[in-house]
Formats: sequence, C-alpha cells, structure tokens
Amino acid sequence: MKGEVKKVVLAYSGGLDTSIILRWLQDQYQCEVVTFTADLGQGEELEPARKKAELMGIKPENIFIDDLREEFVRDFVFPMFRANALYEGVYLLGTSIARPLIAKRQIEIAIATGADSVAHGATGKGNDQVRFELGYYALKPDIKVIAPWRIWDLNSRTKLLDFAEKHQIPIAMDKRGEAPYSTDANLLHISYEGKALEDPWVEPDEMMFTRTVSPEKAPDKPTYVEIEFAAGDPVAVDGERLSPAALLTRLNQLGGANGIGRLDLVENRYVGMKSRGVYETPGGTILGVAHRAMESLTLDRGEAHLKDELMPRYAELVYNGFWWSPERQAIQAMIDRVSQHVGGTVRLKLYKGNVTVVGRKSSKSLYRLDYVTFEADSVYDQHDAEGFIKLNALRMRLAKMARG
Repeated sequence: MKGEVKKVVLAYSGGLDTSIILRWLQDQYQCEVVTFTADLGQGEELEPARKKAELMGIKPENIFIDDLREEFVRDFVFPMFRANALYEGVYLLGTSIARPLIAKRQIEIAIATGADSVAHGATGKGNDQVRFELGYYALKPDIKVIAPWRIWDLNSRTKLLDFAEKHQIPIAMDKRGEAPYSTDANLLHISYEGKALEDPWVEPDEMMFTRTVSPEKAPDKPTYVEIEFAAGDPVAVDGERLSPAALLTRLNQLGGANGIGRLDLVENRYVGMKSRGVYETPGGTILGVAHRAMESLTLDRGEAHLKDELMPRYAELVYNGFWWSPERQAIQAMIDRVSQHVGGTVRLKLYKGNVTVVGRKSSKSLYRLDYVTFEADSVYDQHDAEGFIKLNALRMRLAKMARG
C-alpha cells in the first residue's frame, strides 16, 4: 500500500475507531494525514480531538475543526423539512442528512490541501459508507476513497483494543466495558443502535436517553409555543427571530423538556438488511408538525398533494445518500418554488410526548371563511355541486351500464 496515497483527509471524531484508523493509515500507506472534525451540534467538546491528533503526529496546519452548525441547519436540515421528508413514514433522517455536508467539507479540504484521497470510519454493513462515498464522487469524481473497515483485519472489538494498546492510542475507560449501544449525534437528533437494542422485542432502557425526559415524567402542565415561518423555513420562536441553528436548539430544549421526539424503529438499510434504531429528535418533531400545519393553510391542494406524492421518493434519496443527485436537486427546486407561499405563524401545545396544533394564521392563507361557512353566504352556489358530481360519476355510470 505504501506509495499508493500521498495525502488523505480523514473524517475524524477523536474517538477510538477513527483514532485507530488514523494510525492505520499512517502505517499502511505511510502518507500524510489531514484530520477533519465537524461540529454539527453533537454536544461534545471537540478540542480533545485536536490534542489527540497532535499527539498522534498530525501537523497543526493539517488539523481542521469546523463549526458547521449554521450551515448544517440552513442548507441541509431546513431544505429537507420543506419537503416534509419521512423515511418509511416515521424517520426524520437525522443521521442521513449530516453525511452530505461532511462529505462536502472533506472534499473542500482535500482540494485546499492538495490531498489525493479521503477516508471515513463507516463499516461495510451500514448506510454511511454509501452516503459518504456517493457524496465524494459526486463532488470530486477522481478522488480516491479509503474505507478501512472494508479492507483491514481489525474486525472485532478485541483486535481494535489490542491495536490501540500496541500503538499507545488513548482509550476512554468506558470503551473497555463496551457500551450497550453505539450513538450518532448532531443538532437534529441522536441515534442509538446495536448491542442491547439488536433484539427488537427488548424495550430501550430509560437510562439510555439523553435529550428527552420520559413522557411520564414530563410536566403536567402543557407548554405553548408559536413558530413563525417565511418561505417555508422557521424564522422565529415566540416572536423572537433566531438563526437556523439557534432556532433548532430552542425547539430541542422545548421538546426535550416535554418528552417529545422519541422513536423506536426497525428500518430497511440501503445495503439490504433491516436494523433496529432508537432516535431522539425533539426539535425536529415539533418542526415537522408545525411545517405541515403551515402548509395546510397556504398551499393549493394540487401543490400539497404533489409534494406528498414526491415525499417518499425524496426521503429515500436522502436516506440512501443521493443528496447531490440531479433528481434530488430537481425535486428540491419544485419544493422550494412552492414553499415561497408558506409563511405565517403556527401555535402548538406540547404535552407529555405529544405535539398538537392549536392555531395557525397567515397573510398568505387560502382558507376563506366566506366560502366554507355553514351560515348563509353569497359567494358559493350550492347548485353547482350537482353538475360537478354527475360529471365525476359519468365514467362509473357508463361502466355499470356496459358491464352490469
């Protein structure tokens, strides 16, 4: 492998796996390694990753730690929420939507530093390897990709720990006891997979959750919140205008305090197997309900129904890693065009794990009281309905007469 790679940009968390990958890249390829650590709002201190990279011989100019929270929410989370995207009807795609941004920034760093390769720590069984690499190739077709989990022989936790000890790689004490699940976190959500959760019959341990109180322990009094939208995106909470990342942070706090956003899901991975994951998406759950409520008032029926027809396809594209594909971008263009009319305010009640819409208003509303009222009106001729019904019934009447 020596000489195959000159410089590689590694997606580096500072954890055990990517630290082992860093040393393995140095040993196997004897190449220069650039580390990239993204702050996507995972809630962890990232400076230890810098110190650990330096300890392992990475030059300071080759260590990148980037705060991408605003870009993440503004350019990835919000566009996805304009589409009301739910994978397999329930999953808000918290892990999926982070991968195209990480891939994008890795490629940018590779270009800036003259690297010829990129590397990631995703395994050969999961979706993330696909998401990362589709992003790499879409943005830099000639990039070389190194996926250690698909080529090395460190295929067990024991071998990983032995490698770490041999190369004096610091190991967090809790790793030796093997956490009962693996996690992935960002500003939109946190996921839990593996170990104790691999049996889909076993209920998650309450001690596992970190972003939400249990609905049973949530306040006995409901919390009311108002979310203002402009052009399909949330822009203010309770009258206070906030940046995208700050707004999602605020909704996370409100949702977490009220036990909102837990999901226990058996999903179909793109690689073909089913997996069981548990998710906490407090702010995203609130936002999803609010956005649909705003659309119900401001979108034409045809627009709304077309979006609903395209949504499963859009969600599948995001889940499978095709964020940068022409078809996702084409669907996005339609969604963004329609979303220009989605503006106004939604009022919600948060109570013990539930999000209930209790009010909505908009200067762009298509709701007309003078048309829908049960009282007397002067704008709607009810006799028109007779011809409307007969024309719609005509094909069925003809079929019955012909076929009996």
